[in-house]
Amino acid sequence: MTSRRQFLLRTAAAGVAVPAAARAALAASPSCTLPADAPPQPPGQPVVDYTPVETPNGASLPWKVVDGKKVFHLVAEPVRHTFAPGLQANCFGYNGRVHGPTIEAVEGDTVRIYVTNKLDQPTTVHWHGLIVPCGMDGVGGLTQRSIEPGETFLYEFVLRQHGTFMYHSHHDEMTQMAMGLMGMFVVHPRRPDEPRPDRDFVYMLSEWPIVVGTERPNPSEMTDFNVLTFNATVFPATAPMVVKKGQRVRIRIGNLSAMDHHPIHLHGHAFTVIATDGGTIPQAARWPETAVLVAVGQTRTVEFFADNPGDWAMHCHMTHHVMTQMGHGVPNLVGVDPSLFDEKLAALDPTFAAMGSEATGADDQDDTLPKNSLPMVGGAGPFGYITMGGMVTVLKVRENLTDYADPGPYVHPAGTVADVASADDLAKDGIDG
Repeated sequence: MTSRRQFLLRTAAAGVAVPAAARAALAASPSCTLPADAPPQPPGQPVVDYTPVETPNGASLPWKVVDGKKVFHLVAEPVRHTFAPGLQANCFGYNGRVHGPTIEAVEGDTVRIYVTNKLDQPTTVHWHGLIVPCGMDGVGGLTQRSIEPGETFLYEFVLRQHGTFMYHSHHDEMTQMAMGLMGMFVVHPRRPDEPRPDRDFVYMLSEWPIVVGTERPNPSEMTDFNVLTFNATVFPATAPMVVKKGQRVRIRIGNLSAMDHHPIHLHGHAFTVIATDGGTIPQAARWPETAVLVAVGQTRTVEFFADNPGDWAMHCHMTHHVMTQMGHGVPNLVGVDPSLFDEKLAALDPTFAAMGSEATGADDQDDTLPKNSLPMVGGAGPFGYITMGGMVTVLKVRENLTDYADPGPYVHPAGTVADVASADDLAKDGIDG
Protein backbone atom coordinates (compact mmCIF):
# COMPACT_ATOMS: atom_id res chain seq x y z
CA MET A 1 0.00 0.00 0.00
CA THR A 2 1.30 3.41 -0.92
CA SER A 3 1.87 5.62 2.09
CA ARG A 4 0.63 9.21 2.21
CA ARG A 5 4.28 10.33 2.19
CA GLN A 6 5.03 8.28 -0.95
CA PHE A 7 1.90 9.64 -2.64
CA LEU A 8 2.89 13.25 -1.92
CA LEU A 9 6.46 12.63 -3.10
CA ARG A 10 5.22 11.08 -6.35
CA THR A 11 2.75 13.92 -6.84
CA ALA A 12 5.48 16.48 -6.29
CA ALA A 13 7.77 14.68 -8.74
CA ALA A 14 4.98 14.61 -11.31
CA GLY A 15 4.43 18.31 -10.73
CA VAL A 16 8.05 19.00 -11.60
CA ALA A 17 7.67 17.07 -14.87
CA VAL A 18 4.43 18.74 -16.00
CA PRO A 19 5.91 22.08 -17.14
CA ALA A 20 8.43 20.33 -19.39
CA ALA A 21 5.67 18.17 -20.89
CA ALA A 22 3.48 21.22 -21.31
CA ARG A 23 6.25 23.06 -23.11
CA ALA A 24 6.77 20.12 -25.45
CA ALA A 25 3.04 19.93 -26.16
CA LEU A 26 2.93 23.66 -26.89
CA ALA A 27 5.86 23.37 -29.27
CA ALA A 28 3.91 20.68 -31.14
CA SER A 29 0.67 22.69 -31.05
CA PRO A 30 -1.43 22.50 -34.23
CA SER A 31 -1.35 26.31 -34.30
CA CYS A 32 2.45 26.25 -34.75
CA THR A 33 4.21 24.62 -37.68
CA LEU A 34 7.65 25.98 -36.75
CA PRO A 35 9.72 24.96 -33.72
CA ALA A 36 9.29 27.30 -30.77
CA ASP A 37 12.92 28.42 -31.06
CA ALA A 38 12.86 28.90 -34.85
CA PRO A 39 14.40 32.20 -36.00
CA PRO A 40 12.26 34.77 -37.83
CA GLN A 41 11.52 33.62 -41.37
CA PRO A 42 11.75 35.44 -44.72
CA PRO A 43 8.55 37.41 -45.45
CA GLY A 44 5.83 35.09 -46.76
CA GLN A 45 4.54 35.98 -50.22
CA PRO A 46 0.93 35.89 -51.46
CA VAL A 47 0.05 33.19 -54.02
CA VAL A 48 3.50 31.64 -53.56
CA ASP A 49 3.12 30.86 -49.84
CA TYR A 50 -0.63 31.25 -49.29
CA THR A 51 -3.97 31.92 -50.92
CA PRO A 52 -4.83 35.55 -50.10
CA VAL A 53 -8.01 36.02 -48.13
CA GLU A 54 -11.00 37.99 -49.36
CA THR A 55 -12.98 40.33 -47.09
CA PRO A 56 -16.39 40.93 -48.74
CA ASN A 57 -17.32 44.64 -48.51
CA GLY A 58 -13.86 45.19 -47.01
CA ALA A 59 -10.19 45.28 -47.94
CA SER A 60 -6.75 44.01 -46.93
CA LEU A 61 -4.12 46.28 -45.38
CA PRO A 62 -1.21 46.99 -47.77
CA TRP A 63 2.32 46.19 -46.62
CA LYS A 64 5.90 46.50 -47.78
CA VAL A 65 9.13 44.72 -46.89
CA VAL A 66 11.91 46.74 -45.23
CA ASP A 67 15.04 44.92 -44.02
CA GLY A 68 13.26 41.58 -44.16
CA LYS A 69 10.26 42.71 -42.09
CA LYS A 70 6.67 43.33 -43.16
CA VAL A 71 5.70 46.93 -42.48
CA PHE A 72 2.04 47.94 -42.05
CA HIS A 73 0.44 51.27 -41.16
CA LEU A 74 -2.90 51.58 -39.35
CA VAL A 75 -4.54 54.98 -38.95
CA ALA A 76 -7.30 55.30 -36.33
CA GLU A 77 -9.64 58.09 -37.40
CA PRO A 78 -13.26 59.25 -37.62
CA VAL A 79 -15.07 57.61 -40.55
CA ARG A 80 -18.41 58.38 -42.16
CA HIS A 81 -19.64 54.86 -42.80
CA THR A 82 -22.46 53.49 -44.97
CA PHE A 83 -24.06 50.33 -43.57
CA ALA A 84 -26.40 50.10 -46.56
CA PRO A 85 -27.86 52.71 -48.92
CA GLY A 86 -30.07 54.85 -46.69
CA LEU A 87 -28.13 54.41 -43.43
CA GLN A 88 -24.89 56.20 -42.64
CA ALA A 89 -23.27 56.94 -39.30
CA ASN A 90 -20.32 58.82 -37.86
CA CYS A 91 -18.05 56.03 -36.62
CA PHE A 92 -14.43 55.32 -35.77
CA GLY A 93 -12.36 53.17 -38.12
CA TYR A 94 -8.92 52.43 -39.50
CA ASN A 95 -7.57 53.72 -42.80
CA GLY A 96 -10.90 55.24 -43.76
CA ARG A 97 -12.81 51.98 -43.28
CA VAL A 98 -15.29 50.40 -40.89
CA HIS A 99 -14.26 47.83 -39.95
CA GLY A 100 -10.53 48.23 -40.38
CA PRO A 101 -8.75 46.42 -43.23
CA THR A 102 -7.76 42.78 -42.74
CA ILE A 103 -4.11 42.30 -41.77
CA GLU A 104 -2.60 39.25 -43.46
CA ALA A 105 0.79 37.65 -42.88
CA VAL A 106 2.55 34.28 -42.52
CA GLU A 107 3.73 32.40 -39.44
CA GLY A 108 7.38 33.29 -38.83
CA ASP A 109 7.03 36.77 -40.36
CA THR A 110 8.32 39.71 -38.37
CA VAL A 111 5.69 42.44 -38.53
CA ARG A 112 6.15 46.13 -37.79
CA ILE A 113 2.77 47.84 -37.42
CA TYR A 114 2.71 51.61 -37.11
CA VAL A 115 -0.45 53.01 -35.53
CA THR A 116 -1.26 56.69 -36.03
CA ASN A 117 -3.97 58.25 -33.88
CA LYS A 118 -6.11 60.82 -35.73
CA LEU A 119 -8.93 60.65 -33.19
CA ASP A 120 -9.60 63.37 -30.65
CA GLN A 121 -8.96 60.92 -27.79
CA PRO A 122 -6.28 58.40 -26.79
CA THR A 123 -6.35 54.86 -28.17
CA THR A 124 -4.32 51.63 -28.40
CA VAL A 125 -4.44 48.44 -30.46
CA HIS A 126 -4.71 44.94 -28.95
CA TRP A 127 -3.80 41.93 -31.12
CA HIS A 128 -6.62 39.65 -30.02
CA GLY A 129 -5.54 35.99 -29.77
CA LEU A 130 -1.97 36.57 -30.90
CA ILE A 131 0.88 35.54 -28.60
CA VAL A 132 3.12 38.61 -28.46
CA PRO A 133 5.60 40.15 -25.99
CA CYS A 134 3.73 41.66 -23.05
CA GLY A 135 4.71 45.20 -23.97
CA MET A 136 3.14 44.77 -27.42
CA ASP A 137 -0.24 43.54 -26.14
CA GLY A 138 -1.86 46.96 -26.41
CA VAL A 139 -3.76 47.33 -23.13
CA GLY A 140 -3.70 51.02 -22.27
CA GLY A 141 -2.32 51.71 -18.80
CA LEU A 142 -1.31 48.08 -18.21
CA THR A 143 1.20 47.13 -20.93
CA GLN A 144 1.79 50.55 -22.52
CA ARG A 145 0.73 54.15 -22.22
CA SER A 146 -2.07 55.10 -24.55
CA ILE A 147 -1.43 56.65 -27.96
CA GLU A 148 -2.33 60.31 -27.66
CA PRO A 149 -4.00 62.22 -30.51
CA GLY A 150 -1.44 63.00 -33.21
CA GLU A 151 1.05 60.34 -32.06
CA THR A 152 2.29 57.30 -34.00
CA PHE A 153 3.30 54.18 -32.07
CA LEU A 154 5.22 51.16 -33.36
CA TYR A 155 4.26 47.58 -32.54
CA GLU A 156 6.76 44.89 -33.59
CA PHE A 157 6.67 41.13 -33.04
CA VAL A 158 7.35 37.78 -34.67
CA LEU A 159 4.24 35.77 -35.55
CA ARG A 160 4.71 32.48 -33.67
CA GLN A 161 1.38 30.87 -34.58
CA HIS A 162 -1.07 30.71 -37.44
CA GLY A 163 -4.83 31.07 -37.49
CA THR A 164 -7.65 33.61 -37.52
CA PHE A 165 -7.35 36.47 -35.05
CA MET A 166 -8.63 40.00 -34.56
CA TYR A 167 -7.42 43.44 -33.55
CA HIS A 168 -9.23 46.21 -31.71
CA SER A 169 -8.85 49.20 -29.45
CA HIS A 170 -8.08 48.40 -25.81
CA HIS A 171 -8.49 51.93 -24.47
CA ASP A 172 -12.04 52.81 -23.43
CA GLU A 173 -12.98 49.79 -25.54
CA MET A 174 -16.66 50.00 -24.63
CA THR A 175 -16.80 53.28 -26.55
CA GLN A 176 -14.15 52.77 -29.19
CA MET A 177 -15.15 49.25 -30.20
CA ALA A 178 -18.82 50.27 -30.25
CA MET A 179 -17.78 53.01 -32.65
CA GLY A 180 -16.03 50.54 -34.98
CA LEU A 181 -12.34 50.27 -34.02
CA MET A 182 -11.76 46.61 -34.89
CA GLY A 183 -10.56 44.36 -37.69
CA MET A 184 -9.45 40.85 -38.62
CA PHE A 185 -5.87 39.50 -38.50
CA VAL A 186 -5.13 36.33 -40.52
CA VAL A 187 -1.86 34.42 -40.14
CA HIS A 188 -1.20 31.63 -42.65
CA PRO A 189 0.86 28.56 -41.71
CA ARG A 190 4.52 28.57 -42.77
CA ARG A 191 4.46 24.82 -43.47
CA PRO A 192 0.85 23.93 -44.23
CA ASP A 193 -0.02 20.27 -43.78
CA GLU A 194 -3.40 20.59 -45.50
CA PRO A 195 -4.42 21.67 -49.01
CA ARG A 196 -4.89 25.38 -49.52
CA PRO A 197 -8.48 26.54 -50.00
CA ASP A 198 -9.49 27.78 -53.44
CA ARG A 199 -11.43 30.65 -51.85
CA ASP A 200 -10.73 32.04 -48.38
CA PHE A 201 -13.33 34.49 -47.00
CA VAL A 202 -13.15 36.59 -43.84
CA TYR A 203 -16.10 37.99 -41.87
CA MET A 204 -16.29 40.23 -38.82
CA LEU A 205 -19.60 40.07 -36.92
CA SER A 206 -20.77 43.17 -35.11
CA GLU A 207 -23.85 44.91 -33.73
CA TRP A 208 -24.73 48.57 -33.41
CA PRO A 209 -27.34 50.60 -31.52
CA ILE A 210 -28.32 53.41 -33.90
CA VAL A 211 -31.59 55.11 -33.01
CA VAL A 212 -33.72 55.82 -36.08
CA GLY A 213 -32.97 59.28 -37.41
CA THR A 214 -29.64 59.64 -35.56
CA GLU A 215 -26.18 59.41 -37.07
CA ARG A 216 -23.96 58.03 -34.31
CA PRO A 217 -23.89 54.63 -32.55
CA ASN A 218 -24.72 54.71 -28.84
CA PRO A 219 -21.77 53.12 -26.97
CA SER A 220 -23.74 53.00 -23.69
CA GLU A 221 -26.33 50.51 -25.00
CA MET A 222 -26.18 47.13 -23.27
CA THR A 223 -29.20 45.18 -24.52
CA ASP A 224 -30.90 46.52 -27.64
CA PHE A 225 -28.87 46.41 -30.87
CA ASN A 226 -30.82 47.25 -34.01
CA VAL A 227 -28.15 47.14 -36.74
CA LEU A 228 -26.54 43.70 -37.16
CA THR A 229 -23.70 43.41 -39.65
CA PHE A 230 -21.38 41.17 -41.65
CA ASN A 231 -18.19 43.21 -42.26
CA ALA A 232 -20.06 46.33 -41.12
CA THR A 233 -22.68 45.91 -43.86
CA VAL A 234 -26.41 45.19 -43.73
CA PHE A 235 -28.20 42.87 -46.18
CA PRO A 236 -29.04 43.37 -49.04
CA ALA A 237 -25.89 45.49 -49.38
CA THR A 238 -23.67 42.56 -48.31
CA ALA A 239 -21.54 41.35 -51.23
CA PRO A 240 -22.12 37.69 -52.18
CA MET A 241 -19.47 34.99 -51.99
CA VAL A 242 -19.14 33.75 -55.59
CA VAL A 243 -17.45 30.36 -56.01
CA LYS A 244 -17.08 27.69 -58.66
CA LYS A 245 -18.72 24.33 -58.14
CA GLY A 246 -16.22 21.90 -56.63
CA GLN A 247 -13.97 24.52 -55.01
CA ARG A 248 -12.66 24.10 -51.48
CA VAL A 249 -14.07 27.10 -49.60
CA ARG A 250 -12.87 28.38 -46.25
CA ILE A 251 -14.84 30.94 -44.21
CA ARG A 252 -13.21 32.64 -41.22
CA ILE A 253 -15.66 34.30 -38.81
CA GLY A 254 -14.75 36.61 -35.93
CA ASN A 255 -17.19 38.12 -33.43
CA LEU A 256 -16.49 41.40 -31.67
CA SER A 257 -20.13 42.24 -31.00
CA ALA A 258 -20.69 44.08 -27.74
CA MET A 259 -23.02 41.55 -26.11
CA ASP A 260 -24.35 38.85 -28.44
CA HIS A 261 -23.15 35.47 -29.65
CA HIS A 262 -24.08 34.52 -33.21
CA PRO A 263 -24.95 31.05 -34.58
CA ILE A 264 -23.98 31.41 -38.24
CA HIS A 265 -25.95 29.05 -40.49
CA LEU A 266 -25.13 28.17 -44.11
CA HIS A 267 -27.79 26.76 -46.41
CA GLY A 268 -27.20 24.06 -49.01
CA HIS A 269 -23.94 22.70 -47.59
CA ALA A 270 -22.53 21.03 -44.51
CA PHE A 271 -19.14 22.27 -43.37
CA THR A 272 -16.41 21.13 -41.02
CA VAL A 273 -15.22 23.33 -38.15
CA ILE A 274 -11.44 23.24 -38.64
CA ALA A 275 -10.08 25.91 -36.28
CA THR A 276 -10.77 28.22 -33.36
CA ASP A 277 -8.89 31.34 -32.30
CA GLY A 278 -6.80 28.95 -30.17
CA GLY A 279 -5.51 27.05 -33.18
CA THR A 280 -6.18 24.37 -35.76
CA ILE A 281 -8.41 21.53 -34.58
CA PRO A 282 -6.73 18.14 -35.09
CA GLN A 283 -8.34 16.07 -37.84
CA ALA A 284 -9.68 13.45 -35.42
CA ALA A 285 -11.39 16.09 -33.27
CA ARG A 286 -13.22 18.01 -36.01
CA TRP A 287 -16.95 17.90 -36.34
CA PRO A 288 -19.52 18.59 -39.08
CA GLU A 289 -22.06 21.41 -38.78
CA THR A 290 -24.48 23.53 -40.76
CA ALA A 291 -24.41 26.26 -38.10
CA VAL A 292 -21.46 27.33 -35.98
CA LEU A 293 -21.79 29.36 -32.79
CA VAL A 294 -19.30 32.22 -32.67
CA ALA A 295 -19.29 33.72 -29.18
CA VAL A 296 -18.18 37.24 -28.33
CA GLY A 297 -14.39 37.45 -28.57
CA GLN A 298 -14.05 34.21 -30.55
CA THR A 299 -13.19 33.20 -34.09
CA ARG A 300 -14.27 30.04 -35.85
CA THR A 301 -13.02 28.74 -39.20
CA VAL A 302 -15.09 26.38 -41.33
CA GLU A 303 -14.39 24.62 -44.62
CA PHE A 304 -16.45 22.76 -47.22
CA PHE A 305 -16.58 21.80 -50.87
CA ALA A 306 -19.04 23.90 -52.86
CA ASP A 307 -20.78 20.98 -54.55
CA ASN A 308 -24.38 22.24 -54.66
CA PRO A 309 -25.10 24.96 -57.27
CA GLY A 310 -27.49 27.73 -56.31
CA ASP A 311 -27.90 30.91 -54.30
CA TRP A 312 -27.56 29.92 -50.65
CA ALA A 313 -28.22 32.16 -47.65
CA MET A 314 -25.67 32.49 -44.86
CA HIS A 315 -27.06 34.27 -41.83
CA CYS A 316 -27.20 34.51 -38.08
CA HIS A 317 -29.91 32.21 -36.76
CA MET A 318 -30.91 34.59 -33.98
CA THR A 319 -34.15 35.61 -35.66
CA HIS A 320 -33.96 39.22 -34.44
CA HIS A 321 -30.50 39.46 -35.97
CA VAL A 322 -31.93 39.17 -39.49
CA MET A 323 -33.85 42.40 -39.25
CA THR A 324 -32.82 46.01 -38.88
CA GLN A 325 -33.85 49.27 -37.25
CA MET A 326 -37.53 49.51 -38.08
CA GLY A 327 -38.27 46.22 -36.33
CA HIS A 328 -37.51 47.81 -32.94
CA GLY A 329 -39.93 49.73 -30.77
CA VAL A 330 -43.08 49.03 -32.78
CA PRO A 331 -46.38 47.57 -31.52
CA ASN A 332 -47.27 43.93 -32.14
CA LEU A 333 -49.44 43.90 -35.28
CA VAL A 334 -49.57 40.11 -35.75
CA GLY A 335 -53.18 39.22 -36.57
CA VAL A 336 -54.07 42.79 -37.49
CA ASP A 337 -55.08 43.78 -41.00
CA PRO A 338 -52.71 46.71 -41.55
CA SER A 339 -54.32 47.90 -44.76
CA LEU A 340 -57.06 49.87 -42.98
CA PHE A 341 -54.50 51.28 -40.54
CA ASP A 342 -52.26 52.37 -43.42
CA GLU A 343 -55.19 53.89 -45.30
CA LYS A 344 -56.34 55.98 -42.34
CA LEU A 345 -52.82 57.10 -41.43
CA ALA A 346 -52.02 57.96 -45.04
CA ALA A 347 -55.12 60.18 -45.10
CA LEU A 348 -53.61 62.16 -42.22
CA ASP A 349 -49.99 62.03 -43.43
CA PRO A 350 -49.49 61.58 -47.20
CA THR A 351 -45.77 60.88 -46.67
CA PHE A 352 -46.50 57.72 -44.67
CA ALA A 353 -45.39 54.29 -45.94
CA ALA A 354 -45.52 51.01 -44.04
CA MET A 355 -42.08 50.23 -42.67
CA GLY A 356 -40.79 46.87 -43.86
CA SER A 357 -43.70 46.32 -46.25
CA GLU A 358 -43.21 45.31 -49.86
CA ALA A 359 -43.40 49.00 -50.70
CA THR A 360 -39.87 49.32 -49.32
CA GLY A 361 -38.43 46.60 -51.53
CA ALA A 362 -37.15 48.87 -54.27
CA ASP A 363 -33.46 49.14 -54.92
CA ASP A 364 -33.44 52.84 -54.05
CA GLN A 365 -34.00 54.16 -50.54
CA ASP A 366 -37.69 54.80 -49.86
CA ASP A 367 -37.93 58.57 -49.33
CA THR A 368 -40.92 58.08 -47.01
CA LEU A 369 -38.76 56.34 -44.39
CA PRO A 370 -37.50 58.41 -41.47
CA LYS A 371 -34.26 60.23 -42.10
CA ASN A 372 -31.16 57.99 -42.10
CA SER A 373 -32.88 54.66 -41.47
CA LEU A 374 -33.46 51.26 -43.02
CA PRO A 375 -36.66 49.22 -43.37
CA MET A 376 -37.11 46.34 -40.96
CA VAL A 377 -36.16 43.65 -43.45
CA GLY A 378 -34.75 42.87 -46.79
CA GLY A 379 -34.75 43.80 -50.40
CA ALA A 380 -35.68 42.63 -53.85
CA GLY A 381 -35.08 39.00 -54.88
CA PRO A 382 -35.67 36.94 -58.03
CA PHE A 383 -38.95 35.56 -56.62
CA GLY A 384 -40.14 38.65 -54.76
CA TYR A 385 -39.25 40.55 -51.64
CA ILE A 386 -36.67 38.82 -49.40
CA THR A 387 -37.93 39.21 -45.84
CA MET A 388 -34.53 39.16 -44.13
CA GLY A 389 -32.15 41.97 -43.27
CA GLY A 390 -29.19 42.61 -41.03
CA MET A 391 -26.71 39.75 -40.62
CA VAL A 392 -27.28 37.97 -43.96
CA THR A 393 -25.24 37.30 -47.08
CA VAL A 394 -25.44 34.88 -50.02
CA LEU A 395 -23.13 32.09 -51.21
CA LYS A 396 -23.43 31.80 -55.00
CA VAL A 397 -22.18 28.48 -56.35
CA ARG A 398 -21.91 28.21 -60.12
CA GLU A 399 -20.38 25.98 -62.77
CA ASN A 400 -18.11 27.30 -65.55
CA LEU A 401 -17.37 30.72 -64.07
CA THR A 402 -14.84 32.88 -65.89
CA ASP A 403 -14.50 35.38 -63.01
CA TYR A 404 -15.89 36.04 -59.56
CA ALA A 405 -18.17 38.96 -60.35
CA ASP A 406 -21.74 38.60 -59.15
CA PRO A 407 -23.35 36.24 -61.70
CA GLY A 408 -26.88 37.40 -60.90
CA PRO A 409 -29.73 35.16 -59.75
CA TYR A 410 -29.36 31.39 -60.07
CA VAL A 411 -31.11 29.82 -63.07
CA HIS A 412 -32.83 26.76 -61.65
CA PRO A 413 -33.09 23.58 -63.73
CA ALA A 414 -36.62 22.84 -64.86
CA GLY A 415 -38.75 21.18 -62.22
CA THR A 416 -36.51 22.09 -59.26
CA VAL A 417 -38.37 25.14 -57.87
CA ALA A 418 -41.13 24.71 -55.29
CA ASP A 419 -44.44 26.07 -56.63
CA VAL A 420 -48.20 25.71 -56.34
CA ALA A 421 -49.21 22.04 -56.28
CA SER A 422 -51.25 20.95 -59.28
CA ALA A 423 -54.69 19.40 -58.93
CA ASP A 424 -53.35 16.21 -60.49
CA ASP A 425 -50.57 15.91 -57.89
CA LEU A 426 -52.96 16.57 -55.04
CA ALA A 427 -55.36 13.94 -56.30
CA LYS A 428 -52.63 11.35 -56.99
CA ASP A 429 -51.15 11.65 -53.50
CA GLY A 430 -54.48 11.88 -51.72
CA ILE A 431 -53.91 15.39 -50.35
CA ASP A 432 -56.92 17.54 -49.53
CA GLY A 433 -55.90 20.90 -51.01
